Amino acid sequence: MRTRARRKVPSRTRRMADVREADEAELQRLVAAEQQKAQFTAQVHHFMELCWDKCVEKPGNRLDSRTENCLSSCVDRFIDTTLAITSRFAQIVQKGGQ
Repeated sequence: MRTRARRKVPSRTRRMADVREADEAELQRLVAAEQQKAQFTAQVHHFMELCWDKCVEKPGNRLDSRTENCLSSCVDRFIDTTLAITSRFAQIVQKGGQ
């Protein structure tokens, strides 16, 4: 019986395949990051609409103190909520990495 010699893949071809895989992984990471940015931006716009609808009765040249306080409280709640969610996600990621 004749044994066939295994065809060795040239190291250059292997390196090119490794580069393509690394490029694909990097591209996927960048797309995921952009999707997260877009989602966050959409959430911010939605939240600002909610605050506006809740706090601003009639737009004018200036905000009265009631409207200003309402908007400030609304934004503070948004920041607090965002920080709490971010912290929770960080905990989940950290637990997943262990």
